[in-house]
Amino acid sequence: MGLFSRLPQASQPKSYVTVGLNRTVLLVGLGNPGKEYDQTRHNIGFACIDDFVTKNSDMSGWVAKKDLKCVMSTGQLGQSRVIAIKPTTFMNLSGDAVQAVANFYKIALDNIVVVHDEIDINFGQVRLRMGGSDAGHNGIKSVTSTLGEGYGRVRIGIGPKKPAQIDSADFVLQKFTKKELDEMPALTREVSAILSEYAYGLELPTETRSFLL
Repeated sequence: MGLFSRLPQASQPKSYVTVGLNRTVLLVGLGNPGKEYDQTRHNIGFACIDDFVTKNSDMSGWVAKKDLKCVMSTGQLGQSRVIAIKPTTFMNLSGDAVQAVANFYKIALDNIVVVHDEIDINFGQVRLRMGGSDAGHNGIKSVTSTLGEGYGRVRIGIGPKKPAQIDSADFVLQKFTKKELDEMPALTREVSAILSEYAYGLELPTETRSFLL
């Protein structure tokens, strides 16, 4: 049984046979570069994409791509070519890297999924959708400004803010609590599974998955 509750999904075999041989997907984890940002709430996108690459042996190690403003891992899952990136710009300029990679590899907008933190969702929930507004997230705002809204989102809850009066910019740069860090492997494992399903050919559903705290 998965660690997240979810809505019923269509059987996988039917989805797999529809994947084209030339399908390329781009998986993006958002965060800020630098050791000082490790284990901060704003970097949960980096943590999840790291876990995805580690868990899939067909993905390469991370390689710096200075001209594309990111570090990159590539591989093949099923019949899909997979490109995973972590922008080396800071969060507010994430769109520069995503646009550069998407243009270079000619990746369609609906074959891009961005993994990022969401302050208005409680820790332990993951919401999936295609398209939508940036909800005040500066990294998503940057990506949308360069690509448009039609890409996929894996929105990972990091809220609620505690204390409630803390400035949001300060809250997202805080480290996760020990309890949250203890629960992080289960969370990143589930997100890795979501990304793997998508890479193998399943559509990104619109749903909320709740971690059983």
